[in-house]
Amino acid sequence: MHQRNSKTAGQARSSNARRRKPLRRPDRPREARRIVLFNKPFDVLSQFTDGGNRATLADYIQEPGVYAAGRLDRDSEGLLLLTNDGALQAKLTQPGKKTSKTYYVQVEGEPDEAALQALRDGVTLNDGPTLPAKVERIDEPHWLWPRNPPIRERKAIPTSWLSISIIEGRNRQVRRMTAHIGYPTLRLIRYRIGSWTLDGLANGEYRVLHGNES
Repeated sequence: MHQRNSKTAGQARSSNARRRKPLRRPDRPREARRIVLFNKPFDVLSQFTDGGNRATLADYIQEPGVYAAGRLDRDSEGLLLLTNDGALQAKLTQPGKKTSKTYYVQVEGEPDEAALQALRDGVTLNDGPTLPAKVERIDEPHWLWPRNPPIRERKAIPTSWLSISIIEGRNRQVRRMTAHIGYPTLRLIRYRIGSWTLDGLANGEYRVLHGNES
């Protein structure tokens, strides 16, 4: 009798163990999305650290937990977007997502309509043909800050400004495109990424967008 009772008690304990669910850790609250819009100066790296004692984002941005969505070359200026949202970061940087970006570009010389049309149609670079671009002549933006140091202009050669919008993000693509048609880029300012722009941002300043605002 004692043996049977022990066996029954053991079965009950085993059954309770099977029914007992493991303790579940409470979900961590999801952090609200933040977007940082930064007007990057010339000669600043699009990263927070550098072993070469060069200027980085850490010299300008005091906002923890955000990372650059894409890059802007050290010798380029203008809009850089940072975020704590990994999905948004991927969306803005993956080639297949085709996020439109607009650049204001000062070139050496005065491109004719045929040269501009070549950019609109797409040119073949050493890494393949570019997709069609939106290209227009523009006046120098009235709000533009002086570059430090200034660009090197040749007095005998005029310069002109273009607005170039592309949906690709190859390395130094806009510079290579203008060089391909014979008009080297002297100065490059990124004005827009998707629906975000430089409007209201002085050079070297940033603005944080929270939640629905972003």
